[in-house]
Amino acid sequence: MDSLFSFFKNIFSPKEKISRLEQLEGMAKADELFQDLIFTKQIPGLAVTIYRKNEKIFQKGYGYADLKEKTSVDPKKTVFRTASISKCITGLALGKMLEAGILDLEDSFYSHVPYFPQKEHDFTLKQLAGHTAGIRGYRGKEFALNKPYSIKESLTVFQDDPLVFEPGKGYLYNSFDFVLLSLAMQEASGIPFEEYVNNKVLKPLGMNHTIAPQNVGESPLAYNMAQFYTIRAKSFSKAVEVNNTYKLSGGGFLSTSEDIARMGNAILEGKLLKKETYDQLLSSQEVNGTLTYYGMGFQVSIDNEGRSFIGHVGNSVGAYTNFFVYPKEELSIAILINCSNPKVQNELDSVIQQLWADST
Repeated sequence: MDSLFSFFKNIFSPKEKISRLEQLEGMAKADELFQDLIFTKQIPGLAVTIYRKNEKIFQKGYGYADLKEKTSVDPKKTVFRTASISKCITGLALGKMLEAGILDLEDSFYSHVPYFPQKEHDFTLKQLAGHTAGIRGYRGKEFALNKPYSIKESLTVFQDDPLVFEPGKGYLYNSFDFVLLSLAMQEASGIPFEEYVNNKVLKPLGMNHTIAPQNVGESPLAYNMAQFYTIRAKSFSKAVEVNNTYKLSGGGFLSTSEDIARMGNAILEGKLLKKETYDQLLSSQEVNGTLTYYGMGFQVSIDNEGRSFIGHVGNSVGAYTNFFVYPKEELSIAILINCSNPKVQNELDSVIQQLWADST
């Protein structure tokens, strides 16, 4: 019995694992690294889908969508919270409204939402979309708000607070910017925000497994919903209940890794929007001559190896997400995890770097 125990101990020893990983590269190594996140109980479940040049080159689910029921993750069907990847979806919807002439980026927010309490300074839709409007971020437990607010009703949470800085003079990433942006979009179009997004973005891109939380109950997608977790002392517990309806635009959409990667591929192919519109959305804003590395709904940056990408990292109650689009390499990567910030971004970055080993 002792010898058998020693045998299994040696198989799974850190030294053996390192040796095994050193013998792998590319997708094989990426797969091993993803499996290791499950084996070491750093995350409960993960879905990944990767496109290169309009071809799906990797797709797999790891771990469990529901730990109690032992429901495996299916990257095509398991629905996760997308967290701040929602801002990318909103960015595309904003682009559609710009092209339709429904609104203009330089419009004052108040021209569409005159009932919002007047601040010391005016601010534009472009400043909201690029996080330079001076709106404050979350305080206390607002991150996990569990109230059935509509977009308009949620204004009571932050509408009476002063601007953090004069619009255009600073950068502060936050989700309340997108609450206001979605309200302006809704008022300008005369169509509920989630309905406009569904008709103008999700359906045209074939994102049939992407949904607003308020619509889950009436949808067959409810049967494929992941359970959401938090991690404490290396054990998983159910995340607290939250209602993300009001912040749909900034962190509320639910989706699959398949749908999110497909959205990235559509951007690479120039689908949905005109080139000049994409150029507007995917160009970094500047504050006092310094790049913010944020466009309008999209992070616009470079990775650790100096490669340019657009997309978003997201963290919300019961979810941690990565969405990266590499224009030069024509790569679209979607990674969705059903756990609040599990502190595995370094590991995910290591996985993504393996893609270049299979680039030829």
